[in-house]
Formats: sequence, C-alpha cells, structure tokens
Amino acid sequence: MADTLPVKLVYSQICKQGAVRAVRFNVDGTYCLTCGSDKSVKLWNPHRKLLLKSYMGHGFEVLDAQSSSDNSQICSCSMDKTVMVFDVASGKSLRKYRGHAGIVNCVRFNEESSLVLSGSIDSTVKIFDLKSRKMEPVQVLDEAKDSVTCIQVSDHEILTGSADGRIRRYDLRVGKLCTDLIGKSVTSVTFTRDSQCVLVSTLDSSLKLIDKGTGEMLNEYVGHKNTDCRIDSCLNAKDTHVFSGSEDGSVYIWDLIEGKVVHHLPHEGQKVVHSLTFHPSDNCLVTAAGDSMYVWKSKYAPSIDT
Repeated sequence: MADTLPVKLVYSQICKQGAVRAVRFNVDGTYCLTCGSDKSVKLWNPHRKLLLKSYMGHGFEVLDAQSSSDNSQICSCSMDKTVMVFDVASGKSLRKYRGHAGIVNCVRFNEESSLVLSGSIDSTVKIFDLKSRKMEPVQVLDEAKDSVTCIQVSDHEILTGSADGRIRRYDLRVGKLCTDLIGKSVTSVTFTRDSQCVLVSTLDSSLKLIDKGTGEMLNEYVGHKNTDCRIDSCLNAKDTHVFSGSEDGSVYIWDLIEGKVVHHLPHEGQKVVHSLTFHPSDNCLVTAAGDSMYVWKSKYAPSIDT
C-alpha cells in the first residue's frame, strides 16, 4: 500500500450471520458490531478475533447497529420495521420500537445515549427517548421526500442523507434546518473530525466533501463504483484519507486534500464491499462483504494468530 497509509489484511472472519449488512466500531474502537441477514447482531473483539455475544429479537434482516457511549447498550434496526435496544452484558432486549411504517435503514444513539434516532424508507427520522417508558417517538423529522438512508449525530447536530438527493443538518442549539441538494441518492454521510465538513456518498460513483457552513463542494472523489447499493464511506482517525466500499469488490482510499486514489484494498471473491468502519484513534479498518468481515491494520502491528 502507499507509504502514507501502510495497512494490510490481518484476517478475514466468516461471521455465520448470512450476509453481513453492516459493521460498526464502538466508541473507543475496542469492539465492533456486525449486523446479519439471519436477524442477529454480533459483538466482536476484532483485535483478538473473538466473538463475544450474539443478540436476537428482530424478525428480519438487521441493517444497522451502534453501541452506546458507555458500551452498556446496543441499538439496532431491521427490515422488520423495528428499532431494538439490547443490554450488552445480558443480551436481553430492553426496548422494541415499532414506530416506522417501513424498513428501517439506519440507527444512532445521541451523544449521551439517552435517545435513539432511526431513519426509514418511510421518509422519516424518529427519535425515541430511552428514559421514558413511552414507545412512541418524542419527535419525528419528516422533511425528507424519499427514504432516509443514513444518519450521523454530533453533540448538537443531526445529519441525515436521503434518496431524494439531499442532506439535511438539524442544528439543535438554534433550532435550524440546513438542506443541501447533492443530486443523486445519498448513501452515506460523515462529519469530519473537526466538524467543519461533511463527506457524502451518492449513487453516481462519487464522494463529495462539503463545507458545512457554506454548502460549497471542496473536493470530489471518484474511481470506485457505486450505482446500485447503499455503500458506506468514512474518514480515517486523522482526517487525512477518505475510504469507500465499492461494487467491484474493493475498498478505495483517496488522499483527502489531493483527491487522488492512493490505493485500493481488494476483497478476493467478493462482488460488493458495502460496509466499513475506521478505528477512532488507531490505524485499523474493518470492512464487511458477503458473509465475512475483514480486519486491516498497520503492517507494523503484531499479527493475530489464526
């Protein structure tokens, strides 16, 4: 790989969940979650190649999940139209919200993990209060004109992407909504670490870096293929490189400033790499394709016994 980001494949793991729909690091990067087409969520220690626990309760494929800020809970969403909250230690279901009218694509905790936000094919984001016993959402964001495909949450902002080709940023401090028209259906949105910009993936095989304040496009990243599937993109821990899955079986890596492809990571035998997650501080990438997850680390890191 390029000298700027020397990582290699440490191992791949068949997750035994059918197709792995999403992979997500927890807040400090110690653990990761995988979501399966077999209705399960699994908790892993990817650094030691250990499966720690499985969580069941959904009635259909699980599409997204996230760990809470204190790692005590997991929220997940499914094609069964529900959002679930699990206790990490016991594996028990704590909540099952049925507020959506269609498939739930994405789910996130707020920063304090007191709320769960979910985006659905029903064109809404619904916000559920974990401290309340009420099963109805405390707020519904219904500005999207098509499926809400992705959500990110910061300390005072909610960022959503929709199949209507727009990203929407809700500033909770001033009660303001900012909408930017991107064009094609949005498949992934990510805040940069400094919270000044937004990385957006769209179904025209491009990623765009958008200035959050002005809506100006600062850079565009092309070379991968993304025209049919919802595919994740992200930044590394230092905001120096952009990563995206691709429908040609690789992960593409661009230099953030120059916008050039510096390398790609082929996933042998896979047609689509649709989900990925980067460690919050270390040089470690976990990707999902087919029935497996793949762990990529610095080539100077100690290898894992397989």
